[in-house]
Amino acid sequence: MSDDTALQEPALSLLRHAVLAPSSHNTQPWRFRVSATAIDLLADRTRALPVNDPDDRELVISCGAALLNLRVSAASRRLDVAVQLFPDPDDPDWLARVTLEGPIAAPSPDSELAAFIEHRRTYRRRFTTLSVEQDTIARLIEAAAAENVGLRPFEEEQARLEVAGLVAEGDDMQWANPSWRRELAMWMHPRREGDGLTVPDLVGPVAQFIVRTFDMGGGVGAKDRQLAEASPLLAVIATRGDTVPDWLEAGQGLQRVLLTACRHGLQASYLNQPIEVPLLRSRVQRLVGEGFPQILMRLGYPADKIPAAPRRPLEDIFERIG
Repeated sequence: MSDDTALQEPALSLLRHAVLAPSSHNTQPWRFRVSATAIDLLADRTRALPVNDPDDRELVISCGAALLNLRVSAASRRLDVAVQLFPDPDDPDWLARVTLEGPIAAPSPDSELAAFIEHRRTYRRRFTTLSVEQDTIARLIEAAAAENVGLRPFEEEQARLEVAGLVAEGDDMQWANPSWRRELAMWMHPRREGDGLTVPDLVGPVAQFIVRTFDMGGGVGAKDRQLAEASPLLAVIATRGDTVPDWLEAGQGLQRVLLTACRHGLQASYLNQPIEVPLLRSRVQRLVGEGFPQILMRLGYPADKIPAAPRRPLEDIFERIG
């Protein structure tokens, strides 16, 4: 095996973890360039959601989550890495370069998180009624702070009810938009396609037709309001600014929170509707009190196990260079 191949194979094992990050509509909007000594992370704008995410804010957040997985996976393999963000100001798609600098003698605290990358799920069902202990919430807040972002739990009942109401309003506004419904339907795929929101093969075309054709915002909003109100923990990831670098930090903070949550037996899903609708985002921001809300999520203890969301073949998302 050549030195070049020997260095690239560890890189590919890191990518297998990187691509397990969450993304809006499971679009997996990332690409990677692998050289003998580095992995470049690039935004894949061909997988953008121009209606749901017109500024590519959530796209960059998703890429940030993949970047954190890369870092944690490297730590578990005792690989020292150097991360350079936005290496080329003239290339806005090039979000980061992760340089593989060789082995490290002592294990990193991050190495323990790597075991949970494959067990993290987006859990859209009702959680059990078990409450989340304050000590666990404190660990989640610390995880976010380690990536320079804030995790703001909504612990007062009035705030939780207001957030739940905003989620329902967001559903109403999004579903009333035919372009938004068409975009959602476009990302409803059979599992074998490796991305998107999974629907069974036989009912897929019918489900897509229904979503494109009918405004179901009222029913979806009522269901999501109930999910929000019943969630053991509602929280928002917030950043100091609202720029592309802040979004990349938000993604890394989000994924560190998710892996830490998984370590404590928790799973999460997202109720981002009021953050995706500009008119409502300012109201979420007032509830947060400080910073810019980026991701609204619910966390709790899952009642059952669910399969992982499908992933695209690794060969479709990276290229070798150098």
